[in-house]
Amino acid sequence: MPSLSRAPAFAVHIFTAAGAALGLVALFYAVRGQWAGMFLCLGIALIVDGVDGTIARRLNVADVLPRWSGDALDLVVDFVTYVFVPAYAIAAGGLLPQPLALPAGIIIVVTGALYFADREMKTVDNYFRGFPALWNAAAFYLFLLKPAPWFAAAIVAVLAALTFAPFKFLHPMRVARLRTLNILAVLAWAVLALVAVLRDIEPGPWVAGGLVIIGLYLLGVGLTEKR
Repeated sequence: MPSLSRAPAFAVHIFTAAGAALGLVALFYAVRGQWAGMFLCLGIALIVDGVDGTIARRLNVADVLPRWSGDALDLVVDFVTYVFVPAYAIAAGGLLPQPLALPAGIIIVVTGALYFADREMKTVDNYFRGFPALWNAAAFYLFLLKPAPWFAAAIVAVLAALTFAPFKFLHPMRVARLRTLNILAVLAWAVLALVAVLRDIEPGPWVAGGLVIIGLYLLGVGLTEKR
């Protein structure tokens, strides 16, 4: 354990690692088919992931505690909450044709693991390169929109393939282009997503439509950016 003088920096690592605990609780809900509870935990983990880096840079954690790698910790937690738990939900949630459910889950975790190992996952202007293994968001939209099982399977296959495609995908907090609008869009999405979760992922057409429109906007920012 670090000395007391380094405790604030170590507390940031504990805060980041708490995302893994949220992933475990999310899996606990998922195994019981309590999908709203699962998505609530994944949403809180998303907030943790969104702010821990800023706090770490403010406290200069990398220099204060060089023994512990914040980058490695972040990747471990992200794989649990962005990939592994959502893969289980997609495979076990009755969204896909039964013969394709487990293979789809395997494809998700394999492509997600490969994406996190890619040292060139981000471009110089802070976009993600390819589909950035946002399987938590993909799972949320599948549960929200409930497409036909064959179409849901096709979506999973396309997203897995797009993991390795050379297109830009927005990081709303770090990309300079339209940053203010992007952040406002993310905040609006978070509010609507919370409403959807509190309504057991049955929010009605207005909330669902708003989530789809915002999602298409965030996707479009990257697609319309020059390579």
